[in-house]
Amino acid sequence: MKNMRLFLAIALCFGFVAFAVSAHAQAGAVQTFKTSGGDVKITPVYHASLFIEAGGKVIYIDPVKPGNFAGLPKADLILITHDHGDHVDHDGTSINVVKKDGTEIWTPAAVHEFITASTVMGNGETKKWGKFTIEAVPAYNTVRGPAAGKFFHPKGVGNGYVITYGGKRFYFSGDTEAEPELKALKKIDVAFICMNLPYTMTTDEAADLVKAINPKVVIPYHYRAMPATDLNAFKEKLAGTKIDVRLLDWYPKES
Repeated sequence: MKNMRLFLAIALCFGFVAFAVSAHAQAGAVQTFKTSGGDVKITPVYHASLFIEAGGKVIYIDPVKPGNFAGLPKADLILITHDHGDHVDHDGTSINVVKKDGTEIWTPAAVHEFITASTVMGNGETKKWGKFTIEAVPAYNTVRGPAAGKFFHPKGVGNGYVITYGGKRFYFSGDTEAEPELKALKKIDVAFICMNLPYTMTTDEAADLVKAINPKVVIPYHYRAMPATDLNAFKEKLAGTKIDVRLLDWYPKES
């Protein structure tokens, strides 16, 4: 299983690099959310990489090449969703750019195998971290995989994360299909949802998941794939709901 995960990570990484527009993508439009503890600012970097600023702390999720992290705020905490090469550099390159003395790194066990200076966090765990509460939730496939009986994201290997701060709950899906445990998530205020084939969900499946969660705001990410994801179609499927669908550019053009 370890070798299979490594093969998939390398394969997905090479696939990701093949369609990356630029190795110098810059941080995108900051999204600001009011909470009882002050503003939460979330900044897209590239694909599934982003960082969160709140309460004087900085949390990165999945810092990885080809995102350019030079000059961005240093991390107090780094969360990694899973071991594929479009979510974590196996040599730790991007982590080393954003970390500082005292940075904590929380990862699933499969990532801890090569990012050994990390704390393992598995599905179902909840941790308090200062004014934040962080839950690791499932992220897996039951339909799509490289061969019969094998899945791109086996159950129990990867994490999504729900981060609570100032009474607001922010969900970051990682790579997953619309599984029952996720449709049962409660009181999500902002959801970052993956959607790309063949690895995660279609726009229909993603819209069904979002309708079940019913967040106030949804932001698609991790949507670059072949064939390209139709974000407008996703938005249309949520027409008539009160959900604020925000379409951001996670793939800046080459400068």
